[in-house]
Amino acid sequence: MSETAVITPEEHDVTPQKRVIPKPRRKRWTLERTIFTTLNTAFLCLLSALMVYPILNTLAISFNDGMDAVKGGIGLWPREFSLKNYDVVFHMHTIYQAFFMSVLKTVVVVATNLFFTSMLAYALSRSEFIFRRPITLVFVLTMYFDAGLIPNYLLIKDLGMLNSFSAYWVPTIISAFNLIVIRTYMKSIPDEITESARIDGAGEFRTWWSIIMPLCKSTLAVIALFVAVGSWNAWLDTLLYNSGKQYLSTLQYELQKLLSSSMNAGTNTGGMAGTAASVGQGGQVTTPIALRSAITIVAAVPILLVYPFLQKHFVSGLMIGSVKG
Repeated sequence: MSETAVITPEEHDVTPQKRVIPKPRRKRWTLERTIFTTLNTAFLCLLSALMVYPILNTLAISFNDGMDAVKGGIGLWPREFSLKNYDVVFHMHTIYQAFFMSVLKTVVVVATNLFFTSMLAYALSRSEFIFRRPITLVFVLTMYFDAGLIPNYLLIKDLGMLNSFSAYWVPTIISAFNLIVIRTYMKSIPDEITESARIDGAGEFRTWWSIIMPLCKSTLAVIALFVAVGSWNAWLDTLLYNSGKQYLSTLQYELQKLLSSSMNAGTNTGGMAGTAASVGQGGQVTTPIALRSAITIVAAVPILLVYPFLQKHFVSGLMIGSVKG
C-alpha cells in the first residue's frame, strides 16, 4: 500500500501571514513624572510669556495715541487706538527708497559673505592644506582684537569706498565667527566623499560647489539668518561711510534720524511737554515713545517674515556646526 501524503491545514494555507506589530507600551504616570511634567510646562509657559510680552506691548503702544501713551500703563492692547504713529513713519518721502536700499544691501551682503566665507572655510578644512592652522589663527585673532572706529574709517577712505555701495558689502566679505562654524562642520564631512569626486574628475571648485555646499545647507541657512539680521539692523555704517549720498541711505538710518528728531523736539519743549513732545510729519502728530514703538515694529517685520522659511534649519544647523569637529 502506498503511503498517502497528509496535508496539514498550515501547509495548505499558502497565503502570507500578516506581521503583527506589537503596540508600544504606555509609560506609567508616576508621581515624580507628573510633578516634573507640570513644573516643566509651567516654566516653559512663563518663559514664553516673558519673551512674547515685550513684543505685544511694543505693538500695542505703536497703535496707541501718542499723547495717551505718555501716561504709561499700556498692556497688551492699545488704550486709545490710533494710526498716527505709522502715518508719521510712512509719510517720510525717503522711506521707500531707503527700504529698497536696505533690501538690496542685505541680499548682497548675505550672498557675498556666504560665498567667500564658505569657500575659505572649505580650504581651511582640508588636511592637505599646510597653512590652514596659521591662517585660521589670524582670523581668530580678529574676533578678539579690533583696530577701532577711526582706523576702519581711514581704511575705507583710502580704498576710495566712501559714499559708494561697496562700503556696505566689501568689509563684510569674510566673517571670522561664521568661518569657524562652517569650517568645523566641513571637517566632519568624510574624506571619502571628496576623494570619490576627485576620482570622477571634479576639481576643487566643483567639489566645493556641487558636493560640499549642498551638505552644508542647514549650517549655511543659520549663517544667512545671522548675517541678514546684522545687515538689516545696521545703521552706523550708513552714518559713517554713506551719509553724503541720499540714495545710499538705508531704512534703519532714516528711522534713526526720525527718532532723533523726535527726541530733540521733545527736549527743546522742556518740562512735562518735553516727555510728550510732538513731531509733525505729513500733518500728523505723535510722541517719541509711541514713534519709537512704531519704528521698532516697522524695522522688525521683514526679518519676522523671513525667519519662518529658515526655522527648520536653525536648530540643526547651529548645533551641527558648533559641536561636531
